[in-house]
Amino acid sequence: KEIILMVEYSVYTNIGGREVNEDAVNAIALDCNFGFIVCDGLGGQGMGDKASKIVVDCFCDFFKSSEINESFLPKAFDYAQSTLMEEKNKLNIKKQMCTTAVALAINESTAYVGHIGDSRLYFFEDGKLTYKTLDHSLPQMLALQSEIKEEDIAHHPDRNKLLKAFGTEWDKPMYSIAKPIKIKKDQAFLLCTDGFWEWIDIKTICDSLSKSNNAEKWLSNMVEIVKKNHVVDNYSAIAVVKK
Repeated sequence: KEIILMVEYSVYTNIGGREVNEDAVNAIALDCNFGFIVCDGLGGQGMGDKASKIVVDCFCDFFKSSEINESFLPKAFDYAQSTLMEEKNKLNIKKQMCTTAVALAINESTAYVGHIGDSRLYFFEDGKLTYKTLDHSLPQMLALQSEIKEEDIAHHPDRNKLLKAFGTEWDKPMYSIAKPIKIKKDQAFLLCTDGFWEWIDIKTICDSLSKSNNAEKWLSNMVEIVKKNHVVDNYSAIAVVKK
């Protein structure tokens, strides 16, 4: 029998209280393969919107011409980094044009996750959190060293201090790739920028998932919660549900 991969997804981005939306998001589906990416340009350094768009475009272009397997995300991320650095060199830019990224690629049997910076992915099975990416940030390091609690990261005074990002010089890849995830029923993924996750905790994300029968409803429920906080930053998310 033919196996049909039932994947639902919903995409959202909002400028928040900023003058420019430096987040870039996209979802792409081709045959039974799906790709999702969320980027958050580093606004404080300038041209973050350009950086995030370049990385998203590179990911989508690479997705269209590649097989989705364990080597896909490292190759896609390397391609995005080299393209971004080439553009920076053309413009003679040093510190500007940097961005975070979190990406999810799914084929008929497996999901692959990679990230850099503090844009996050949460993975749920049967409505429970199974995996969360670890931020490449100073507060995350403090949490790993038990100097602060994990829940204190969201509003830590040094939360904007990132240790890794696309668009910075590196001798070896700075991104993190998770262990492959076997695809089965009743799984869900949330990809989001810090402007989104800092205003909604894991319990609320789980509650919203349990009250939703599809990806669009799940995401819209979370967006309403985030909006109530009058978010200053850009905030973006993609919700993905495997039926």
